Amino acid sequence: MPGENLSRDEARERAALLSVDGYDVSLDVRSAIADGNDEPRTFRSVTTIRFRCNEPGATTFADLIAPSVTSVSLNGRDLDPGEVFDGARILLEDLAAENELVVDAQCAYSRTGEGMHRFVDPEDGEVYLYTQYEPADSRRVFANFEQPDLKAPFRFEVRAPEEWVVWSNGLGERADGVWRFAETKPISTYITCVVAGPYHYVTDSYTRDLGGGTTLEIPLGAMCRKGLAPYFEAEDVFLITKQGLDFFHDHFDYPYPFGKYDQAFVPEYNLGAMENPGLVTFREEYIFRGKVTRASYEGRANVILHEMAHMWFGDLVTMEWWDDLWLKESFADFMGAFALVGATRFTDGWITFANRRKAWAYRADQLPSTHPVTADIRDLQDAKLNFDGITYAKGASVLKQLVAYVGEEAFLEGARRYFKRHAYGNTRLGDLLSVLAETSGRDMAAWARSWLQTAGLNALTPQVLLDAEGGIDELAVLQEAAEPHPELRPHRVAIGLYRLEEGRLVRYARAETDIDGPRTVVTELAGQPAPELVLVNDDDLTYCKIRFDETSLATLREHLGAMTDPLARALCWSALWNLTRDALLPAPDFIGLVTRFANRESDIGVLQMLHAWAGSALENYAPKRWRPRGAETLSEIARRDLEAAAPGSEHQLAWARFFASVASSEADLGLLRGLLDGTAKIDGLEVDQELRWAFLEPLAAHGSADEAVLAAELARDDTASGRRHQVRCLAARPSAAVKAQAWAQLVESDALSNAMVEATIAGFSQSSQRELLAPYAEKYFASIGRIWSERSIQIAMNVVSGLFPALQDSPETLAATDAWLGAHESAPPALRRLVLEARDDLARALRAQAADDEAR
Repeated sequence: MPGENLSRDEARERAALLSVDGYDVSLDVRSAIADGNDEPRTFRSVTTIRFRCNEPGATTFADLIAPSVTSVSLNGRDLDPGEVFDGARILLEDLAAENELVVDAQCAYSRTGEGMHRFVDPEDGEVYLYTQYEPADSRRVFANFEQPDLKAPFRFEVRAPEEWVVWSNGLGERADGVWRFAETKPISTYITCVVAGPYHYVTDSYTRDLGGGTTLEIPLGAMCRKGLAPYFEAEDVFLITKQGLDFFHDHFDYPYPFGKYDQAFVPEYNLGAMENPGLVTFREEYIFRGKVTRASYEGRANVILHEMAHMWFGDLVTMEWWDDLWLKESFADFMGAFALVGATRFTDGWITFANRRKAWAYRADQLPSTHPVTADIRDLQDAKLNFDGITYAKGASVLKQLVAYVGEEAFLEGARRYFKRHAYGNTRLGDLLSVLAETSGRDMAAWARSWLQTAGLNALTPQVLLDAEGGIDELAVLQEAAEPHPELRPHRVAIGLYRLEEGRLVRYARAETDIDGPRTVVTELAGQPAPELVLVNDDDLTYCKIRFDETSLATLREHLGAMTDPLARALCWSALWNLTRDALLPAPDFIGLVTRFANRESDIGVLQMLHAWAGSALENYAPKRWRPRGAETLSEIARRDLEAAAPGSEHQLAWARFFASVASSEADLGLLRGLLDGTAKIDGLEVDQELRWAFLEPLAAHGSADEAVLAAELARDDTASGRRHQVRCLAARPSAAVKAQAWAQLVESDALSNAMVEATIAGFSQSSQRELLAPYAEKYFASIGRIWSERSIQIAMNVVSGLFPALQDSPETLAATDAWLGAHESAPPALRRLVLEARDDLARALRAQAADDEAR
């Protein structure tokens, strides 16, 4: 892996030297269909790059990761591949002012979701291909200059099996056995794309009157594997797509620039989705094989809109280097939620943003690896790890705060000028700040210093002083920042005052104001009646941790379920979860709140988040002596609320899944077995195939479903999804031999695909099997250096993060982690970052457990 890295300094030096005029890429993937019993390993890739050099005679390199290179030609001069190609780079010496490089290589099919991924559908034997590149894996498919600021037009042609269809970024046609695609606009290498195979493909179209007699027509397509066609809701995908295109055209005043708009739902995908212009790729799990809640449909819609926003933020205008990754990801994350609420049926999308998306940001911003939104990205390994909660969710939260700060219209007008000024180019932070300063009249440099160029988050706490009559004499907001990030920031916030009225907790007063410095008095609320709850950051305008005064916390303990506003209620739940993670609220107390009030939660997404948090509180933050009682409590309320939920409702489905996740007693497991074999019934609960697998995992983990049972289930569902579920359940079984086999598959072999690596890791680590897993803590630290050096970065990340011995939550594991870090100070920074993050999570868990013990 280190030989495949590229530093920022190298990229800047190459960008200063070269300008790229165009690529012609010819791929031959007819080898994807295996001949006989041998799996195909490689495909032919021929690339022609036309580029200029402003220092004739200079030396540079092209990027290519391939098993072999057949020939290299520079300006008609044949080069010896053995001399110029080292497995990752092609040395280019004595450049002319104008150059043509031709590289003929054998590139490898991928099983890791990086480069040209090849998947064989176990259901029908069909083969499917797709590419995935970000940040730097297009060099696994064709020779190029792999950095975002060397944009160029691309022409692709692909030879594929006769019965296949091939798609790329531009419109394509097949002639003489070759698929040829229209030349793209200037784009970066990492957003080029090829999808090929016998995909199920559905078409539609989008038309918009641009005025002046001009009509924009965009061909739409959506595709998935044939085996998923019965579940493919293309109509809903197209509905959200058209609503998004309307919304962004209304707000951006820049027509969609990339011709067609295909969306491919592909197997064994590492990410949620990828914004390839004209050919967006998604993980196929967004096709729902069973019943799901509204939250799943909302999540899919949000991802569709997020990727669509990238067509402008990221594809049309692209960051110069990965330091400014936020220029596309933060904006796409914000604009996805903005469009979701403004254009679709999911008008409560800001609740999900506050409750789920910000939780990701809050966690990331308290890790030792936290960084400013504008990050210091030294190389490609840094870039790979910075697709994180800071770059996405914190950045989006900061932009939401920016909209409150400068106003929506000034923000959008800044975006419009940004697109027009920098179309098909590359930008840095200053380019965006300059247009926002123009449109808002605000000092954007000062705002950026506080919000984009410093790390960490602030906590805001209300302080209420009452007068002699019991009204508010003074209400202040205290702002704190934790070391090592002491920055106090300006916040535009709303403060809500709540009281009980006829059994409901309702807001009776609100003030919107600017918070700056350690203490800010909110004069607008003086004289109001005394509140029973003060909610700082009501309406979720800023990015902060919400704290409560004693009166407010006491009110929530007794009346959280009586809060009528769903966004305010979600903010309170999020704040209580942060208190739990910060060891300020005992985990048993948080679980107690969930047991009392979760069944009154109307928003299904919030309810599912509460289920996840309750499970995490029990597994990580609750003291060991209390865990058996806590597990019993959660299973009791899960069963109670499952049986009490409205028959056939999404709340019933959510409680069923939660019940399965916490089931452990023989009575619980007996109910799951009965629901599977039909001897038990819960009115309205349809146990479809996906729910069957959800019920089987806890049965397998507790020794109640053996290999024969799981094999029988696979016979019912011998599909790609079914095989992933079976692998997870097999690895979950409570046997030393099972764990040893799973460990060997993950650590000693690289035969598993990326999807099977994820499934095996998920099954391997079971909270009910801490003692069984204890021997693997020492093995983990002995293995991760080798894993990092031998595997692709995606697989290495999955294994290093997924196998960290977090379930061995003891000071001894913490000491072992520190010992590894101390002994490996020169290990690759990206590897150390993953271990440091895992260490921080473990230390946080131990602090929470200790604080609970002290409190009791």
